Amino acid sequence: MERFKDKVVLITGAASGMGAAMARRFSKEGANVVLVDRKRPDNTAADLPADRTLVIQADVSDSSDISHAVATTIEYFERLDVMINNAGVVEQGDPTEIDDEAWNKVIGTDLNGVFFGSRAAIPHLIKTKGCIVNTASVSGTGGDWGMSPYNAAKGGVVNLTRSLALDLGKKGVRVNAVCPSLTRTGMTEEMLKDKDLVAKFVERIPLGRVCEPEEVAAVVAFLASADASFMTGAMVAVDGGVSASNGQPAQ
Repeated sequence: MERFKDKVVLITGAASGMGAAMARRFSKEGANVVLVDRKRPDNTAADLPADRTLVIQADVSDSSDISHAVATTIEYFERLDVMINNAGVVEQGDPTEIDDEAWNKVIGTDLNGVFFGSRAAIPHLIKTKGCIVNTASVSGTGGDWGMSPYNAAKGGVVNLTRSLALDLGKKGVRVNAVCPSLTRTGMTEEMLKDKDLVAKFVERIPLGRVCEPEEVAAVVAFLASADASFMTGAMVAVDGGVSASNGQPAQ
C-alpha cells in the first residue's frame, strides 16, 4: 500500500518515539519524509531510503528555525503535502514548584511549536490541498496530577487544531489531531520502569496495556490519507479506551 507515493511529509520530533515510528510508517507507504528535531534525527534516517529522506536540525519553539525547515523542504522536494506537528516535552511538579523556565519550555515546544510549524506550512499546503496532523494527548482533554504545563499546552493544541480546521477548511486543508494515552517512548522511559505506577495506568486502560508508538503512527497515517478526506477538526483518541471512562473505578 503506497497511499503517499510522491507526497512530501514533514515530521517534527522525528528523532525517536512516535515521531520515528511515523517516519517509518510514511516512508513505508511511499512518502518522501522530512525529519525535523532539535538533535539531528540521523538514527531514524539510517533505516529509510536516502533518496526519499531529508534530515533537518531545528527547534520548533523557535519560529525562524521551523520556518527555515519548511523552506528547506520546499527547496529540496518542491512541495509539502503533510505537516505533522509531533515534537513535545514534559515537565512535572506541583504548580508552586514549576519555574518560568520549565513552563516556557513546555509551552514553547508543545504549543508554540505547533502554531509556528502550521503557520509556516499553510501556504504550501493550500497549494497541494494537503493536511496537518497534530500530536495532542488525552492530557489535552482532561487534567493530570502534577502536569500543569503539559496539560495547558496539550489543551491548547486541541483547541488550536479545531480553530485551524475552521480557518483552513474552505481552502482545502484538513487539520486533525491524535490524542494518545501512555505510550512507550523516550519521554516515558523512566515512568515505565516503575512497575507499580504502570500497574495503576494499566488498571485504567480497558485494553489493559501501554500504547506502542507504531499504533499512534498508524492512526496519523490514516488521518493524513485520502481515506480521511471528510475528516477535519477531529480529536482521535488513541488511548486504549481511557477516555471512555467517567473516572470511577472498576468494580
